[in-house]
Amino acid sequence: MVKIKSVKVNFIMNMILTASTFIFPLITLPYITRVLSVEGVGKVNVATSIAQYFSMVAMLGVPTYGIRACAQVRDDREKLTKTVQEILLLNLLISVFVYAAYFVAIWKVPKIHNDAALYWIMSSTIIFNVIGVEWLYKGLEQYTYITVRSIIFKAIGLVLMFLFVRHQGDYVIYGAISIVATVGSNFLNFINLRKYVNLRPVGHYDLKHHFKEVMIFFAMAAATTIYTNLDNVMLGFLKNETQAGYYGTSIKIKGLLVSFVTALSTVLLPRVSYYIERGMKEEFKRVSRKALHFVVLLALPVTVYFILYSRESIFLLASKTYENSIIPMQIIMPTVLLIGLTNVLGLQIMVPIGKEKMVFYSVLAGGIADFVANMIFIPTMSEAGAALGTLIAETVVLIVQLIVLRDWIRDLFSEVQWVKACVSTAVAGVACYGVKALNLSNFIALVISVCVFGAVYAVLLLIMREPLFLEVLQDVLHGKVKRGKAEKDGE
Repeated sequence: MVKIKSVKVNFIMNMILTASTFIFPLITLPYITRVLSVEGVGKVNVATSIAQYFSMVAMLGVPTYGIRACAQVRDDREKLTKTVQEILLLNLLISVFVYAAYFVAIWKVPKIHNDAALYWIMSSTIIFNVIGVEWLYKGLEQYTYITVRSIIFKAIGLVLMFLFVRHQGDYVIYGAISIVATVGSNFLNFINLRKYVNLRPVGHYDLKHHFKEVMIFFAMAAATTIYTNLDNVMLGFLKNETQAGYYGTSIKIKGLLVSFVTALSTVLLPRVSYYIERGMKEEFKRVSRKALHFVVLLALPVTVYFILYSRESIFLLASKTYENSIIPMQIIMPTVLLIGLTNVLGLQIMVPIGKEKMVFYSVLAGGIADFVANMIFIPTMSEAGAALGTLIAETVVLIVQLIVLRDWIRDLFSEVQWVKACVSTAVAGVACYGVKALNLSNFIALVISVCVFGAVYAVLLLIMREPLFLEVLQDVLHGKVKRGKAEKDGE
């Protein structure tokens, strides 16, 4: 039986992983945006988005379905082996057709053909995502392994970035190095596979058993990938790579923040799937309520702060050359909260209880809204129009999911202290905004304003006795007492 660690340990590991996702771009982004041209960065962003489309088709919805399927049979090695082999075989068969379509796109589409080398390099993520079976490790809640492995390969990519990306025309090299962490991690996953499952073919595969459900998850993934990457692609084709470069910078910052907000939900999916499979409904509801509470407490202040300090964030992480990224970032920031909520409602609640189709419908509605909004706003508003399209799309997704779960809403949000969270955020925002009057450097302004915002926000939550904040604070203090006692006993 695979040893499963506690949700707290998994959450801490995933937060460390998320922090690394923030820290590494924090180091590389200022360097890349200054070495490469905006056009070069835009080309890599567009190529990455297109490769993700093809990878999404090859993965066939497995990244989410595989987590649930493996979590449900994780206590039986034979069943787990058969499940993994069947899903992997299904993935490999589909990837053959995906590569064929990718080849045609490079050959026939002029805009892609002109940067064929870049697109072939980015295509390596397709096969490595398939054989990497990341879903198995998440289904088994191996977040310590995932975190350590990922940080090591990100560090390797960081070193390579500084060594080989030296000139404005090195965007192809930058594209190759940007996928080192993904390719390396998935290769190691494949090597490490025998630790959890038997590699000898079991035979008598029942691919049909998985195909129906996988297609539902595929439809979900397709709709999500389309509307999350559509902006970059449409900007690249309706405008040019320069606009895509501006928009891509704001999107990267937003993506990093979303990763923090969704860190808890990510580790909870296998756990709640396990609860549902064994009829532990009260545990399922308890965990879901707390997850929504956590998202609101974290995402609301993050959204407000980065709207206020978007200029300083862009100038620090990129440069003043990327001033056109400021407005798109301000427009898109509310999606941090929206995505945080839909991540819990969709993946943590609706998927485990068997409402995958409704998740798909919500995402499909968002994709349609994004396409229509982009067609309307990108021609006139450029990168700001793309950001507005994304905001509209995420709002539509949330509305649809709230309608589907209307009978659950009161219970799910019963623990969220909206007034306390909003008041604390508003006061903290006003307090930190005053730092702007000091005319400090971008770095110093961000450091001081974050400290002011965080301190005011925490103190107000403490004064108003916000329950989840008090619980987290108590856990932290209790942990320190325990460590102190252990150190004393060890003397």
